[in-house]
Amino acid sequence: MSIWEAIVLGIVEGLTEFLPVSSTGHLTITSKMLGQQIDDPAITAFTAVIQFGAIAAVVLFMWKDIRTYAVAWFKGLRHPEYRGEFDHRMGWFVIIGSLPICVVGYLGRSIIAGPLRSMWWVAASLIGWSFVMVAAERLSSKSRPLTRITLIDAVVMGVIQCLALIPGVSRSGATISAGLFCGLDRVAATKMAFLLGIPALVGAAIFELPHALDGSVGLVPVVVGTVVSFVVAYASVAWLLKFVAKHTIEVFAFYRVLLGIVIVILLATSTITAT
Repeated sequence: MSIWEAIVLGIVEGLTEFLPVSSTGHLTITSKMLGQQIDDPAITAFTAVIQFGAIAAVVLFMWKDIRTYAVAWFKGLRHPEYRGEFDHRMGWFVIIGSLPICVVGYLGRSIIAGPLRSMWWVAASLIGWSFVMVAAERLSSKSRPLTRITLIDAVVMGVIQCLALIPGVSRSGATISAGLFCGLDRVAATKMAFLLGIPALVGAAIFELPHALDGSVGLVPVVVGTVVSFVVAYASVAWLLKFVAKHTIEVFAFYRVLLGIVIVILLATSTITAT
C-alpha cells in the first residue's frame, strides 16, 4: 500500500466512521477502486486498525463526559452511596452494552474477514438498513434525553451493534436506529452510539494490528492512515452532533440507497467484481 492510498483511506475512515453510512462499506468500496484485494487479510486488518484514529478523535471530543463517567464508575465500586448516580450507571451501561459485539466479533472473525467481504454484501446492507433508519425516525417517540437512558436501552443498542459487523450496515447507523426505537432523542442516541463504539473499535484495532503490519500494508501506511482518520474524524464528530440536534437522519438513508443501487449496477454489468 502506498502512502497516498493510506491517506485516501484515512480520509474515508474519518469521514464515515461516525456517520450512519457504514465506514467499513465505504472503505471496502474505496479499496476496490484503488485496485486492492478487499478480502486480503492485511487489507481488512488495515481498515480495522485505522479506526483507532477515529476512536481517539471521539475520546478527545467527549473527554469531559468520558472522564466524568469513568471517575463516577470507579468511585461507585468503592462507595455504595454513589451507585445510584447517573454517571456511575452510565459506566456500567457502556461496559455491558459493549460486550455483545466483542463476543460476536471474536467468534465470527473468520466469516467477517472472509465471505462477508463482498461488494454484494455491501450493496445489500447499504440498501436494506436504510429502511430501518427511516422507520426509526418515523415511528419512534424520540422523547428521552441521555440522562434517562436505561440498562435495557444500552443492551438493545449493544446487541444491534453486532449487525454492524456486516459491511454496509454501519455501526453508528445500527446503534442510533436502536436508540431511536428505544425512545431516545437523536442527540442521546448518537452520543451513546459514540460511547459504545469506543471499546469495540479499540479492541478490533488491537486484535488486527499484527495482521496489518505482517501483511501487504506495513507500518508507515498504518500510521499515516490512523493519523489522517483522527484529524478528519474529529471534525466529523463535531458536525454530526450539531446536525442530529436539528435534522433527521433520513438524508443518510437516501444516500445509502443511491450508493447501494450504483454498486449493484456496477456488479451486474461486470464493471467491478465482488471481491
